[in-house]
Amino acid sequence: MDIRKDAKDGVDLLHVDAARIDASMAIRFKDEMRTITAQGQPRVVLDLSTVEFIDSSGLGAIVAAMKAMPAGTKLELAGLTDTVDKVFRMTRMDSIFTIHPSRAEAISCGS
Repeated sequence: MDIRKDAKDGVDLLHVDAARIDASMAIRFKDEMRTITAQGQPRVVLDLSTVEFIDSSGLGAIVAAMKAMPAGTKLELAGLTDTVDKVFRMTRMDSIFTIHPSRAEAISCGS
């Protein structure tokens, strides 16, 4: 798994380059997120547009990454595939995260 970081208009854009975030990747995902977000913008958008599957471990890893972010940093999600979006809604995680249809919309909304 690789997480790419770009900055645009005061937002750190992180793109997950993996088809799955599951138990086999959860620890590595959390570690990479912690390293990438240790110093950065107060607003971070995690682009999950290539992620086709997420399990409870992956969901937990995203929540843990959010909790490990520096104080005042907000984690938002973008580009959820239908399958991943369904998991976030079924677990009510859509009430925890701001979810944008795409990274472009996330940047333009400036929430």
